[in-house]
Amino acid sequence: MTTSELTPLQAQQREAAAQVRVENLSKVIASKAAQTVILDSLSFAIPVGNLFAINGPSGSGKSTLLNLLTGIDRPTSGRILFAEQELHKMSENRLARWRGRNVGIVFQFFQLLPTLTAQENVLLALELGGLIPRKQWRTRAIECLQMVGMETYAKRLPSELSGGQQQRIAIARAIVNDPPVIVADEPTGNLDSKSAVQVFDLLETLTQHHKTVIYVTHDRDLAARARGRIDLLDGRIVGGSFGASYQKAERIEVIMP
Repeated sequence: MTTSELTPLQAQQREAAAQVRVENLSKVIASKAAQTVILDSLSFAIPVGNLFAINGPSGSGKSTLLNLLTGIDRPTSGRILFAEQELHKMSENRLARWRGRNVGIVFQFFQLLPTLTAQENVLLALELGGLIPRKQWRTRAIECLQMVGMETYAKRLPSELSGGQQQRIAIARAIVNDPPVIVADEPTGNLDSKSAVQVFDLLETLTQHHKTVIYVTHDRDLAARARGRIDLLDGRIVGGSFGASYQKAERIEVIMP
């Protein structure tokens, strides 16, 4: 069942699942010599259906934060809530199941399996997800390839596609299990300018399908297109934009209209 086929109650439940709240989140890496603070007491909220940017220079903690939001890594302190579910309280097995149902991930370097065709890469995500009946897999895969404008390339290997085309396939793979949240780590960072605009436009359209899209970028122009944004520097929130409720590094609560 896709988002467009949900009942009003199911749609409401899916919208609730897309609510993201981060409270006093910190990540510290300790060694015998010293402790390195990667993220320092971050607090912010991401509304449902929002195009949300995590912006900052290299080394600011952006990718670490994204790994925490997806449950790939665990915080030193603080908590992350999706629809009031606290990620840090989940076991590894439960967290993996939660991630498969609720989050689609788009990587900077695509991470497509080179020996599988575009369609097979998308089908593999369906098989691993286990959320959609097998008899619907091919139809669903083609539907998602059509959404990203890549249905005519379904039988091609990644090596036969441009970087922009590979990232479109990666987006199709991320949405095929119909998760309420899509996260993207520098999704345009490995693309030429034209392909970057096309891929970002595609991510932006996903919010029209009731998806919450969270993306990491160091590109100020791309960050400015977000409806909500936090700016990171040295692991702390130093600013944000409209549509975002966040807590600045000085611990002053700021709520933008």
